[in-house]
This record gives sequence, structure tokens and C-alpha cells, in this order.
Amino acid sequence: MTAPSAHPTRQAERGITTAEYAVGTAAGAGLAGLLYKLLTGGFGDQLLHTLFDHVLSLLGVG
Repeated sequence: MTAPSAHPTRQAERGITTAEYAVGTAAGAGLAGLLYKLLTGGFGDQLLHTLFDHVLSLLGVG
């Protein structure tokens, strides 16, 4: 009779990490899509313009 393995479920956990990566990738892609939609619309244009003007005023250029 052989001794029990130190990590009996190690092989079974491989699929779990793959599923976690898949969920993380899907969440990242969803967030990227949301940011793209926000920044390419009117809100994003106004936000970037305001941010750019603020940075220029901090540098003393604008």
C-alpha cells in the first residue's frame, strides 16, 4: 500500500485556475469596453479637455 500524497487535489485544481483566468480576462475586457465607450463619447471628450487644461495651468503654460 502506498502512502497518501501530500497534495491529493493538486491535479484537480488545475481547471479552477484556468477558470479564474477566464473570468479575470472577461472582466478586464468588459471594463476596457466600458472605458472606451465613456472616453470616446461627449463625456470623455470634456473630461480629457478639462484634464489637459488643468495640467497646462499647473505647468504655467496655459
